[in-house]
Amino acid sequence: MANPFIRKLDGFEKIHDEDRDWLISMTRNVVEVEANRDLIREGDNPEIVHLVLEGLAVRYKSTLEGRRHIFAYMIPGDFCDLHVALLRRMDHSIATVTPCRVVKLPPAVIIEMTERRPSLARALWMCSLVDEATLREWLVNIGQRSASQRIAHLFCELHVRMKAVGLTTDGGFELPLTQEEIADTMGLSNVHVNRSLKELRYANLVTLKNEMIAIPNVDVLKRYSSFDPSYLHIERTRSVRI
Repeated sequence: MANPFIRKLDGFEKIHDEDRDWLISMTRNVVEVEANRDLIREGDNPEIVHLVLEGLAVRYKSTLEGRRHIFAYMIPGDFCDLHVALLRRMDHSIATVTPCRVVKLPPAVIIEMTERRPSLARALWMCSLVDEATLREWLVNIGQRSASQRIAHLFCELHVRMKAVGLTTDGGFELPLTQEEIADTMGLSNVHVNRSLKELRYANLVTLKNEMIAIPNVDVLKRYSSFDPSYLHIERTRSVRI
Protein backbone atom coordinates (compact mmCIF):
# COMPACT_ATOMS: atom_id res chain seq x y z
CA MET A 1 0.00 0.00 0.00
CA ALA A 2 1.26 3.51 -0.87
CA ASN A 3 2.51 5.60 2.04
CA PRO A 4 -0.22 8.28 2.35
CA PHE A 5 2.14 10.71 4.09
CA ILE A 6 4.64 10.67 1.23
CA ARG A 7 1.81 10.85 -1.28
CA LYS A 8 0.44 13.93 0.45
CA LEU A 9 3.80 15.70 0.64
CA ASP A 10 4.58 14.83 -2.97
CA GLY A 11 1.36 16.56 -3.95
CA PHE A 12 2.71 19.84 -2.62
CA GLU A 13 6.39 19.55 -3.47
CA LYS A 14 8.30 17.08 -5.61
CA ILE A 15 10.01 14.73 -3.17
CA HIS A 16 13.51 13.69 -4.18
CA ASP A 17 14.48 10.02 -4.06
CA GLU A 18 16.87 10.55 -1.14
CA ASP A 19 14.18 12.30 0.90
CA ARG A 20 11.63 9.67 -0.12
CA ASP A 21 13.84 6.85 1.13
CA TRP A 22 14.52 8.72 4.35
CA LEU A 23 10.80 9.30 4.98
CA ILE A 24 10.07 5.62 4.41
CA SER A 25 12.71 4.68 6.98
CA MET A 26 11.36 7.22 9.48
CA THR A 27 7.77 5.96 9.20
CA ARG A 28 8.36 2.22 9.48
CA ASN A 29 7.82 1.90 13.23
CA VAL A 30 4.04 1.93 13.43
CA VAL A 31 2.00 1.74 16.64
CA GLU A 32 -1.53 0.31 16.73
CA VAL A 33 -3.93 2.51 18.71
CA GLU A 34 -7.49 1.53 19.64
CA ALA A 35 -10.50 3.64 18.75
CA ASN A 36 -11.60 6.42 21.13
CA ARG A 37 -8.21 6.82 22.79
CA ASP A 38 -6.47 10.11 23.51
CA LEU A 39 -3.08 10.31 21.83
CA ILE A 40 -2.34 13.39 23.89
CA ARG A 41 -4.47 15.47 26.26
CA GLU A 42 -4.89 19.16 26.86
CA GLY A 43 -2.38 20.18 29.54
CA ASP A 44 0.15 17.47 28.67
CA ASN A 45 3.77 18.28 27.91
CA PRO A 46 4.22 17.16 24.28
CA GLU A 47 7.41 15.27 23.47
CA ILE A 48 6.51 13.66 20.14
CA VAL A 49 4.50 14.37 16.98
CA HIS A 50 1.93 11.80 15.87
CA LEU A 51 1.54 10.90 12.21
CA VAL A 52 -1.59 9.00 11.10
CA LEU A 53 -0.99 6.31 8.47
CA GLU A 54 -4.34 4.53 8.81
CA GLY A 55 -7.59 5.43 10.53
CA LEU A 56 -9.23 8.67 11.62
CA ALA A 57 -8.31 11.01 14.46
CA VAL A 58 -9.63 14.35 15.70
CA ARG A 59 -8.36 17.49 17.35
CA TYR A 60 -10.73 18.77 20.06
CA LYS A 61 -11.24 20.90 23.13
CA SER A 62 -13.58 20.36 26.06
CA THR A 63 -15.46 22.89 28.16
CA LEU A 64 -15.46 22.86 31.95
CA GLU A 65 -18.94 21.31 31.73
CA GLY A 66 -17.53 18.41 29.71
CA ARG A 67 -18.90 19.39 26.30
CA ARG A 68 -16.57 18.64 23.41
CA HIS A 69 -15.93 20.55 20.22
CA ILE A 70 -14.05 18.88 17.36
CA PHE A 71 -12.21 21.35 15.14
CA ALA A 72 -10.06 19.16 12.89
CA TYR A 73 -10.03 15.69 11.37
CA MET A 74 -6.78 13.86 10.67
CA ILE A 75 -6.93 11.28 7.89
CA PRO A 76 -4.15 8.96 6.65
CA GLY A 77 -1.11 11.04 5.73
CA ASP A 78 -1.78 13.80 8.27
CA PHE A 79 0.35 14.97 11.15
CA CYS A 80 -1.87 15.26 14.18
CA ASP A 81 -0.12 18.54 14.91
CA LEU A 82 3.20 19.41 13.34
CA HIS A 83 4.08 22.09 15.88
CA VAL A 84 3.14 20.43 19.19
CA ALA A 85 6.78 19.61 19.88
CA LEU A 86 7.35 23.36 20.24
CA LEU A 87 4.68 23.69 22.93
CA ARG A 88 5.40 23.43 26.63
CA ARG A 89 1.79 22.58 27.34
CA MET A 90 -0.90 21.22 25.04
CA ASP A 91 -3.80 23.65 24.52
CA HIS A 92 -6.04 20.96 22.99
CA SER A 93 -6.43 17.19 22.87
CA ILE A 94 -5.98 14.68 20.03
CA ALA A 95 -7.92 11.41 19.97
CA THR A 96 -8.56 8.48 17.67
CA VAL A 97 -12.05 7.93 16.28
CA THR A 98 -11.27 4.55 14.73
CA PRO A 99 -8.45 2.07 15.31
CA CYS A 100 -5.38 3.83 13.93
CA ARG A 101 -1.88 3.01 12.80
CA VAL A 102 0.28 5.84 14.08
CA VAL A 103 3.94 6.77 13.83
CA LYS A 104 5.47 8.61 16.79
CA LEU A 105 8.18 11.02 15.65
CA PRO A 106 10.62 12.73 18.04
CA PRO A 107 11.46 16.44 17.62
CA ALA A 108 14.82 15.52 16.07
CA VAL A 109 13.02 14.10 13.03
CA ILE A 110 10.97 17.27 12.58
CA ILE A 111 14.13 19.37 12.86
CA GLU A 112 15.79 17.19 10.22
CA MET A 113 12.83 17.69 7.90
CA THR A 114 12.54 21.45 8.38
CA GLU A 115 16.18 22.54 8.67
CA ARG A 116 18.16 20.13 6.52
CA ARG A 117 15.78 18.97 3.79
CA PRO A 118 14.45 21.99 1.86
CA SER A 119 11.87 20.19 -0.31
CA LEU A 120 10.34 18.52 2.75
CA ALA A 121 10.36 21.83 4.61
CA ARG A 122 8.41 23.48 1.78
CA ALA A 123 5.92 20.59 1.70
CA LEU A 124 5.40 20.79 5.47
CA TRP A 125 4.93 24.53 5.21
CA MET A 126 2.16 23.92 2.69
CA CYS A 127 0.57 21.39 5.06
CA SER A 128 0.53 24.02 7.81
CA LEU A 129 -0.92 26.67 5.51
CA VAL A 130 -3.69 24.28 4.45
CA ASP A 131 -4.46 23.45 8.09
CA GLU A 132 -4.86 27.18 8.84
CA ALA A 133 -7.00 27.74 5.74
CA THR A 134 -9.18 24.78 6.69
CA LEU A 135 -9.80 26.15 10.16
CA ARG A 136 -10.86 29.50 8.64
CA GLU A 137 -13.24 27.68 6.30
CA TRP A 138 -14.71 25.73 9.21
CA LEU A 139 -15.44 28.99 11.05
CA VAL A 140 -17.34 30.29 8.02
CA ASN A 141 -19.12 26.96 7.62
CA ILE A 142 -20.39 26.87 11.20
CA GLY A 143 -21.23 30.56 11.34
CA GLN A 144 -22.91 31.15 7.98
CA ARG A 145 -24.50 27.93 6.65
CA SER A 146 -27.57 25.93 7.57
CA ALA A 147 -27.17 22.69 9.50
CA SER A 148 -27.56 20.44 6.46
CA GLN A 149 -25.20 22.65 4.41
CA ARG A 150 -22.58 22.51 7.18
CA ILE A 151 -22.65 18.73 7.19
CA ALA A 152 -22.63 18.53 3.39
CA HIS A 153 -19.65 20.89 3.30
CA LEU A 154 -17.77 18.61 5.70
CA PHE A 155 -18.54 15.60 3.51
CA CYS A 156 -17.25 17.46 0.45
CA GLU A 157 -14.04 18.40 2.21
CA LEU A 158 -13.40 14.87 3.42
CA HIS A 159 -14.09 13.53 -0.06
CA VAL A 160 -11.48 15.85 -1.61
CA ARG A 161 -8.90 15.03 1.06
CA MET A 162 -9.53 11.29 0.91
CA LYS A 163 -9.33 11.32 -2.88
CA ALA A 164 -5.96 13.08 -2.73
CA VAL A 165 -4.45 10.13 -0.84
CA GLY A 166 -6.25 7.47 -2.87
CA LEU A 167 -9.00 6.52 -0.41
CA THR A 168 -12.15 7.08 -2.48
CA THR A 169 -14.01 4.81 -4.90
CA ASP A 170 -16.62 6.21 -7.29
CA GLY A 171 -17.43 9.12 -5.02
CA GLY A 172 -17.60 7.00 -1.88
CA PHE A 173 -15.26 6.54 1.06
CA GLU A 174 -15.16 5.15 4.56
CA LEU A 175 -16.75 7.51 7.09
CA PRO A 176 -17.05 5.86 10.52
CA LEU A 177 -18.51 8.91 12.28
CA THR A 178 -21.38 8.78 14.72
CA GLN A 179 -24.11 11.41 14.78
CA GLU A 180 -22.73 12.55 18.13
CA GLU A 181 -19.29 13.15 16.60
CA ILE A 182 -20.83 15.12 13.74
CA ALA A 183 -22.79 17.13 16.32
CA ASP A 184 -19.58 17.86 18.25
CA THR A 185 -18.03 19.07 15.01
CA MET A 186 -20.87 21.19 13.68
CA GLY A 187 -22.05 22.73 16.95
CA LEU A 188 -25.44 21.05 16.66
CA SER A 189 -27.60 18.78 18.79
CA ASN A 190 -27.86 15.08 17.97
CA VAL A 191 -31.50 15.62 17.03
CA HIS A 192 -30.56 18.40 14.60
CA VAL A 193 -27.85 16.23 13.03
CA ASN A 194 -30.30 13.36 12.59
CA ARG A 195 -32.82 15.64 10.91
CA SER A 196 -30.16 17.16 8.63
CA LEU A 197 -28.83 13.76 7.55
CA LYS A 198 -32.38 12.72 6.65
CA GLU A 199 -32.70 15.86 4.52
CA LEU A 200 -29.51 14.99 2.65
CA ARG A 201 -30.62 11.40 2.12
CA TYR A 202 -34.14 12.32 0.98
CA ALA A 203 -32.63 14.79 -1.50
CA ASN A 204 -30.42 11.94 -2.81
CA LEU A 205 -27.31 13.96 -2.04
CA VAL A 206 -25.65 11.29 0.11
CA THR A 207 -26.12 7.70 1.23
CA LEU A 208 -24.76 6.53 4.58
CA LYS A 209 -24.54 2.82 5.32
CA ASN A 210 -22.18 0.52 7.23
CA GLU A 211 -19.72 3.32 8.05
CA MET A 212 -19.48 4.25 4.37
CA ILE A 213 -20.68 7.37 2.56
CA ALA A 214 -21.68 7.40 -1.09
CA ILE A 215 -22.08 10.70 -2.94
CA PRO A 216 -24.10 10.12 -6.14
CA ASN A 217 -23.03 13.43 -7.66
CA VAL A 218 -20.14 15.24 -6.00
CA ASP A 219 -20.63 18.43 -8.04
CA VAL A 220 -24.26 18.68 -6.95
CA LEU A 221 -23.28 18.29 -3.29
CA LYS A 222 -20.60 20.97 -3.71
CA ARG A 223 -23.12 23.41 -5.15
CA TYR A 224 -25.61 22.62 -2.40
CA SER A 225 -23.07 23.39 0.34
CA SER A 226 -21.25 26.23 -1.49
CA PHE A 227 -18.08 24.18 -1.29
CA ASP A 228 -15.02 25.66 -2.99
CA PRO A 229 -12.00 23.32 -2.59
CA SER A 230 -9.43 26.03 -3.31
CA TYR A 231 -8.52 26.37 0.40
CA LEU A 232 -7.23 22.78 0.32
CA HIS A 233 -4.82 23.55 -2.56
CA ILE A 234 -5.35 20.07 -3.96
CA GLU A 235 -4.83 21.40 -7.48
CA ARG A 236 -1.11 21.25 -6.76
CA THR A 237 -1.31 17.47 -6.44
CA ARG A 238 0.62 15.55 -9.07
CA SER A 239 0.69 11.81 -9.78
CA VAL A 240 3.18 10.00 -7.59
CA ARG A 241 5.13 6.81 -7.91
CA ILE A 242 5.08 5.28 -4.43
